[in-house]
Amino acid sequence: MIAFVFPGQGSQKVGMGQALAEQLPESREVFEQANAALGLSLTALCFEGPEDQLRLTENTQPALVAASTAIVRALSERSVRPDFVAGHSLGEYSAHVAAETLGFGDALRTVRNRGRYMQEAVPVGEGAMAAILGLDADAVAKACDEAANGEVVSPANLNAPGQVVIAGSTAAVERAGARAKELGARRVVPLPVSAPFHCALMQPAQDRLAPELRGLVVADPMVPIVANLDAEPKRDGASAIEALVAQVTAPVRWEQVVRRLASEGVDTYVEVGPGSVLSGLIRKIDREARVMSVCDPDGVEQAASTLASV
Repeated sequence: MIAFVFPGQGSQKVGMGQALAEQLPESREVFEQANAALGLSLTALCFEGPEDQLRLTENTQPALVAASTAIVRALSERSVRPDFVAGHSLGEYSAHVAAETLGFGDALRTVRNRGRYMQEAVPVGEGAMAAILGLDADAVAKACDEAANGEVVSPANLNAPGQVVIAGSTAAVERAGARAKELGARRVVPLPVSAPFHCALMQPAQDRLAPELRGLVVADPMVPIVANLDAEPKRDGASAIEALVAQVTAPVRWEQVVRRLASEGVDTYVEVGPGSVLSGLIRKIDREARVMSVCDPDGVEQAASTLASV
């Protein structure tokens, strides 16, 4: 069984999607639709940058959804379709576009607002994120609890065994990182992010986004989506939307998502979008899995020929 998995923020890069748009008409059409839906040249931003503009959260989020959707359309044109889908944080929106829960234009407009709301929820510099390497999730949670001192700090991304990202107030994240080292963490790596995603400090963003998400026209997914929130397959539009609402402040349970996909019979994972971050995580979680990354026309053709018999 095949799962399409979709990357989140951090995987973006200037030039993403350009070769697809130049060589594949179905991918070019996706970028044209994105420009029309947003009333701006997302194409120029993806293909030419500048990088500092692409890195702005409200630009990054629609850009990644567009780039991933351009690949999905190309794979679909070659009869490569998933049995399940999942996405890391923002990537869950790309997954819902692929599963046709959300219309492409609605998803783009929603994630642009999502990015803006997240950025505005916490003044720049007051929040932080850090990756804790070489410590299990329970010990990371313990470090956060012991270091909080009345401030917010908590696990934000449970990515893979020995890789947990924490988020919260800047000082609390620093304290929790120091405590994690005392508890045996191998390394603590501060992340270059503009806001502390997936923690309680994002509540203002969740409150603003919730009515917009609940106001969208949605359909039941064509294939199940294993949600970040609880690693449960969402098979109807209503539960899918509620998972997206709660996701803003809840941790991304990526290790559980992959384990759930494996338990459902998935043995082949296609990372649909720029980079190969998720592919690396999946290999750590499920060593038996077949994993491939698709981000350009060559990757599309290779996936089509490899998966034709699956």
